[in-house]
Amino acid sequence: MTVFIEYLYGLAGVLLVITAGMVLFDGTHPKRWTTALFWLLFAIPFLAGEHLPSVVIGACVVAMALVVGIRGVGRGKRAELGDEVCGASADRLGHKLFIPALAIVLITVLGSVLFKHTEIGGVPLLDPKNTTFVSLGIGCLAAVGLACWLTRDTAVQALRESRRLTEALGWAMVLPQMLAMLGLLFNEAGVGTAVAHVTTTYISLDFKWIAVMVYVLGMALFSMVMGNGFAAFPVMTGGVGVPVLAGIYGGDPAVIAAIGMLSGYCGTLMTPMAANFNIVPAALLELPDKNAVIKAQLPTALMMLAVNSVLLYLLM
Repeated sequence: MTVFIEYLYGLAGVLLVITAGMVLFDGTHPKRWTTALFWLLFAIPFLAGEHLPSVVIGACVVAMALVVGIRGVGRGKRAELGDEVCGASADRLGHKLFIPALAIVLITVLGSVLFKHTEIGGVPLLDPKNTTFVSLGIGCLAAVGLACWLTRDTAVQALRESRRLTEALGWAMVLPQMLAMLGLLFNEAGVGTAVAHVTTTYISLDFKWIAVMVYVLGMALFSMVMGNGFAAFPVMTGGVGVPVLAGIYGGDPAVIAAIGMLSGYCGTLMTPMAANFNIVPAALLELPDKNAVIKAQLPTALMMLAVNSVLLYLLM
C-alpha cells in the first residue's frame, strides 16, 4: 500500500477536530465557541478539501477571517505541567530529549533518499509526487512515539500538548497556506505583467543601477506583502528580472535569480506576514513583544539588501 500525502492531510484534519473538541468542552476557555469553530473550519479543507466545491472551501476561509476579525480566537488556561515536573523530567532524560527531534530529520532524509523509488509488489511505498513531505510526516509520527516512550507519558498528553501549541500559534498558523494561495492568485492575475508595465512606463530604467535597485527592492517589498519569497519571485523576475536585467542589460539569469531570491528572503525577515518565521517563534517563546523577532532581524535584512544591490550590479 502506498502512503499518500492525503493520509497526512486527513490526520492533520483529525488533530484539528480533536483540538476543536477539547476547546469546546473546556468550560474555563474565555472564547470556547468561536475558537472551536475556527479550528473546526480549518479542519474541513484537510479532511474533505478535494471532495468539496471550491465555493465551500472559500466560504470556510471567509468565515475563519470573520472569526479572527471579531477577535474570536482565544487561548485557554489549561493546567500545564509545573516547572518542577518539567525540570525533573529534563534532568532524568538529559540529551535524550533531542532524540525525537533528530528522528524527524533522519527519517525524512532516509525516506527521501533511500525509499524514493522503493516498491512492494510493483506498488510504490511512498507517494512518488510527495516523497519528502510524506517522509517528513512519518518522521513526525515516529517522533511522537519516541517522545511518549522516553517521557513515559501517554498519547493523550501528546494531544494536550498539540492543543497547547495550536492555541499558542493561534490564527497565525493559517498564514502559510493563505500566503501560498495568494502567490498563486497573483500569478494567475498577471501581476508580473502589470509590474513590468508599471516599471517600464513610470520608472526610468535607462540606468543599470536604477534597474538593479527596482528589482532588489521590489523582491523585498513583494515578499513582505506576500510573506513568501517564492511567491514574489515569479512576479518580480517576470516583470523586471528577465525583460530588463537579462533582456536589456544582458545579465546572467543564474546570478539574477540567485540574488533576487536572497533579496526576497531579506523581505521575509522584515514582515509579520511570514508568520512561520517571525510570529510563530515569538508566540512559542511567549515574548511580550510579538514583533521582537522582526526587530532583531531588521538591521541584518537592510544590510543584506544593500550588499545584494552592489553584488547584482557588479556580477550580472
